[in-house]
Amino acid sequence: MAFYLPDEETLDPDGLLSLQRRKLAALFHQITGRNAFWTRRFAGAPFDPRTDSLQTCPFTSRSEIEADQRDHPPYGTNLTYGLESYSRLHQTSGTTSGQPLRWLDTAESWTWWKRCWGTIYRAAGVTPTDRFVFPFSFGPFVGFWGAFETATSMGNLSLAAGGMTTKARLEYLLDNKATVVGCTPTYALRMAEVADEEGFDLAGSPVRALIVAGEPGGSVPSIRQQIEAKWGARVFDHAGMTEVGPWGFECQEAPGGLHVMENEFIAEVIEPRGDAVVPDGQVGELVLTNLGRWGSPLFRYRTGDLVRLIRGRCACGRWFARADGGILGRTDDMLIVRGNNVYPTAIEGVIREFSEVAEFVAEVDQRAALPDLRITVEPVNGVNGAAVARRVAEAMRDRFHFSPTVVAAEPGSLPRYEMKAKRWTRKE
Repeated sequence: MAFYLPDEETLDPDGLLSLQRRKLAALFHQITGRNAFWTRRFAGAPFDPRTDSLQTCPFTSRSEIEADQRDHPPYGTNLTYGLESYSRLHQTSGTTSGQPLRWLDTAESWTWWKRCWGTIYRAAGVTPTDRFVFPFSFGPFVGFWGAFETATSMGNLSLAAGGMTTKARLEYLLDNKATVVGCTPTYALRMAEVADEEGFDLAGSPVRALIVAGEPGGSVPSIRQQIEAKWGARVFDHAGMTEVGPWGFECQEAPGGLHVMENEFIAEVIEPRGDAVVPDGQVGELVLTNLGRWGSPLFRYRTGDLVRLIRGRCACGRWFARADGGILGRTDDMLIVRGNNVYPTAIEGVIREFSEVAEFVAEVDQRAALPDLRITVEPVNGVNGAAVARRVAEAMRDRFHFSPTVVAAEPGSLPRYEMKAKRWTRKE
C-alpha cells in the first residue's frame, strides 16, 4: 500500500499528522466518484483532506450503515470497486435488531488488515520461532482470521483449532508446543478451567503469551491476573471491529492499555451522548477513521467504545495515543441501578477478583421504577456457593454503593463460551 514506511510506528506527533494527511488524501482520491455511499455523504459539503479539518465531516453511525445495507441488500453501497474486485466477506453477529453487518474486502484491503496485525505481533514481541494456536471456529465472524493469516504469511507455524472440543484443543496446543494463543478472554479462562479438570499443566507449558480480543476483559486487572496466573503467560489485549479493522494493541512495556494504531487510523474521542470532542484524559466515545481499507472505508465512525486517551511517548518508543485501561465499556451498555451509573465491565472486574467464581450471568430488570440487578455466580468445585455469593454482594456494595441480588448456581450449570460471552440479559 502507498505510504507504508518501515519507521511509521516511531513517528513523532508531527510526523504522524503528516502521514495521516497523506493517507487521507490518497483514500479520498480512490473513492471520489467510485464509492456511492461516500459520494452521497460528501455531496454539497466539499472536503479537502490536505487542508480541511476532519472534524468538519459528519459522524457515521452503525445505524446508518445498517440502513444502507437494508436498502441496498446484501452489501450496501460502501463499495469503492465492482463486486468482482472483492475476495473476502465477514459479518457481525447482529444487533438487537437481529441484522448483522456484512463487510467485503478486496485483496488489497485484506493486505492492509494483515499489516495492522503485523504491528500487533511486533508489539507483543513475536519472533519467527513462535508457534501459534487459534482455538476458535473459522466462520463468517472476522474473529482471528486476520491474526491467523498474518502469522502464516510471516512464516510462523499456525495451528487452526476449529471444530474441536476444549479438551482436544488443549491437547493439540500442548502436543505441538504452541507458544502464542489467540482467543477471547472468556475462552482463555474456560480452557484453564478444563485444564484443571483434566490435569493439564498450562502454567508449565511453552505458552508464553495470549493475545486476547472480542471482549474488554484483557485490560481489566482482575481478569488478566486470573488468566496470567492460570497460564503462566503474559496477556496482550487487542481491539478491533469487523467494520473498522484491528485498531488497538497492547505493547510489552505498558500493560493495561491499548495503543491506537495512529499510522492507520485517525482517532477522536467525543461526548458519549453528544458530538463535542473531549480533552485527552477524559472518558468518551471513540471515533475512528480507517486510512488503508480503500475498498470499504469508514470516516468518523462512532464505535460505541468508551475510552480514555492519553498521549506522550511510550516506553516502547511509540507516540501512538493510548487508551488507558483499554475499552472501559460501551455507550449502550451503561446500567442505572439504584441511581448508580455502572458498566458491565466494571461489575465483571469485581466478580473476577474472586478465584472461587468459575462463571457468572447477570440479569437487569428495568421494568420497575427502581431497576434491579441479579447476579448468579457459579462456584468452583468444593466451594461454598452461598458464602461466595454473599462476599461478591458485599464487594459490589463497597465498590458501587448498592447491593445487587447475588445467588449461587450449582457447579457446572452455567453456559461456557468460545467466542464473545453472552452473560448479560435485560428485561426492558
